[in-house]
Amino acid sequence: MAHYGAGHLSNSELLAILLRTGLEGENVLAMASRVLAEFGGLSGLSRITFDEMCDSKGISDAKACQILAGIELGRRVASLTPEERVTITTPSDLATLFMAEMSSFDREHLRVATLSTRNQVLGIEDLYSGSVNAALIRPAEVFATAVRRNAPQIAIVHNHPSGDPTPSDEDVAITRTLIEAGKLLDIEIVDHLIIGQGRYVSMREKKLGFD
Repeated sequence: MAHYGAGHLSNSELLAILLRTGLEGENVLAMASRVLAEFGGLSGLSRITFDEMCDSKGISDAKACQILAGIELGRRVASLTPEERVTITTPSDLATLFMAEMSSFDREHLRVATLSTRNQVLGIEDLYSGSVNAALIRPAEVFATAVRRNAPQIAIVHNHPSGDPTPSDEDVAITRTLIEAGKLLDIEIVDHLIIGQGRYVSMREKKLGFD
């Protein structure tokens, strides 16, 4: 999850993270797959009671609580009204959403926030980690979540572990390439924010790549 983002993991892998440990002779991933099959997938799991969960082999009270808490959090996020969703209207809004976590990373990460027509955040995906460069970044991956969600806009955010958020020539080139790709898909890039240590640069504000 740290390397690829939660969106890249299967249902079994996500459940395995909540379970944390398996049983003797059954690793946690196998256990997660069994539990999903036993309860009829995510749909069945979302309707299970605490007692029913504890009846499953290897599910302790603590594990049942972890699973049910995760399901309830997902349910509450899904039930948010549009008015409760985070809205991005300025680079500062975007920085507030990402800076606290991303300014502390010791490696580069690139994240994509999908936005509604009202600039409300629909979702966030951690797309690349380790190195953010033109050779690795594929427009198809950057826009994939927006296409799936039918989102008309995205915001791109990545960090500079050096602490200096000054955009490089490659940052500008990447931004320009992604903007052109977005035009073909009719998906607008509202900003590309670069986060440093306690500072950030909006490439749209600086008109870097946003010609």
